[in-house]
Amino acid sequence: MNASRTRRKAEPAPPTTLFLFGAHGDLVKRLLMPALYNLMRDGLLGDGLHIVGVDHNAISDVDFAKKLEDFSRAEVAAKSGKKAEEALDSALWGRLAKNISYVQGDFLDEATYVALGEKIAASGTGNAVFYLATAPRFFSEVVRRLGAAGLLVDSPEAFRRVVVEKPFGSDLATAEALNGCLLKVMSEKQIYRIDHYLGKETVQNILVSRFSNGLFEAFWNNHYIDHVQITAAETVGVETRGSFYEHTGALRDMVPNHLFQLLAMVAMEPPAAFGADAVRGEKAKVVGAIRPWSVEEARANSVRGQYCAGELGGKALPGYREENNVAADSNTETYVALKVMIDNWRWVGVPFYLRTGKRMSVRNTEIAICFKPAPYAQFRDTEVERLQPTYLKIQIQPNEGMWFDLLAKRPGPALAMTNVELGFAYRDFFEMQPSTGYETLIYDCLTGDQTLFQRADNIENGWRAVQPFLDAWRVDTQVQGYKAGENGPQAADELLARDGRVWHSLG
Repeated sequence: MNASRTRRKAEPAPPTTLFLFGAHGDLVKRLLMPALYNLMRDGLLGDGLHIVGVDHNAISDVDFAKKLEDFSRAEVAAKSGKKAEEALDSALWGRLAKNISYVQGDFLDEATYVALGEKIAASGTGNAVFYLATAPRFFSEVVRRLGAAGLLVDSPEAFRRVVVEKPFGSDLATAEALNGCLLKVMSEKQIYRIDHYLGKETVQNILVSRFSNGLFEAFWNNHYIDHVQITAAETVGVETRGSFYEHTGALRDMVPNHLFQLLAMVAMEPPAAFGADAVRGEKAKVVGAIRPWSVEEARANSVRGQYCAGELGGKALPGYREENNVAADSNTETYVALKVMIDNWRWVGVPFYLRTGKRMSVRNTEIAICFKPAPYAQFRDTEVERLQPTYLKIQIQPNEGMWFDLLAKRPGPALAMTNVELGFAYRDFFEMQPSTGYETLIYDCLTGDQTLFQRADNIENGWRAVQPFLDAWRVDTQVQGYKAGENGPQAADELLARDGRVWHSLG
């Protein structure tokens, strides 16, 4: 069935005032506004949505709406391949733009929140969502002031919700402190901790594929699975984010959120129902079951890398330390590889290998599930010396889909085997409308579905699992170099080699 048709069967979101803090930032301009336009295109937003930008810059309502239109037009054109003047439907954008306004104000000034209350009163609806598309240092401050102004009082007649972007803390202590701050002024059901990876169709499809196909469930355990690899490889460097990355690094930027979310989708137990509490409860359990390494074990089961000058596609690329706003002697990691173990009945003994890095050879986010080999004594007297590993590969980007390896005989008189792939690419079966990845998440927030959003215990369990690595690296700050255009340092290959395994090819 056509995916866009299925989506259009959903009811439009209820009338709501959506406040976008950090309204002049890239997140709002390049992702959130195009996503809202796409939701309007798909019939999932009614005319009762009021969009209010909040930032310190002075700009009129009309000029703010025009600025958002220009950026949205450029983004939609880039994704759809259309000319800029044809990228937006004027009538659709007009419906969205007529309710766009702007509040100039300091996030730390109580007068700003008085103005927000006036916007809600004038909107004709008491429903409000506050989207914090700001620097993380403002999260607690904005939420405290929203609470003090009485803007987070939730009732059956009018909901109040807060969306918090990552990074949600920088370690376990700061994550616990941020959760504590949020929960002082509102309940867990009002908090939407967003991870854009969970808005991707292929990520959501992991649960559908696992729990609707009996064949998968039969072998989804340590009896049949040898190990699992989760990879998020990027070809880009830090670009203009040098200052941010210097204080963050690859581990904090990717592992406790994106990669652990993928791990949770693969490893969680079947939920009792597909409601938010049941799904998020199982995800929290499996992340909480990650074995807590000692500092020595964490050092032995991790690799920190940093890209040096190299070449990709015939283009010379600078090293990380030559990037703008990066220290010449920086030891910040741009690559990380980890081995983690899940101590529960289903996964005991199955290692999960995680890797993520910048300036690698290809852009590829995938989950590769490696199966144990079948008994092969019957091939003892043939030319088959050793069966190759077989994988179920779930690719999140760029070629969304799932592929399963099958060993098959090559034609000819000799018994020779090869791997063939069975599977599907999303683009071959579904009409994929251009999207930013935020559409589903914004719609779910407006309609009150928290299934794809992280709960406090899930966030804290993720940080608890990576804290030993942070502690180990605080003592040993060394990073392993790898050339831009390569797939990480040699030490990452050795991490698997000592277990008799190799990384799944990214090509």
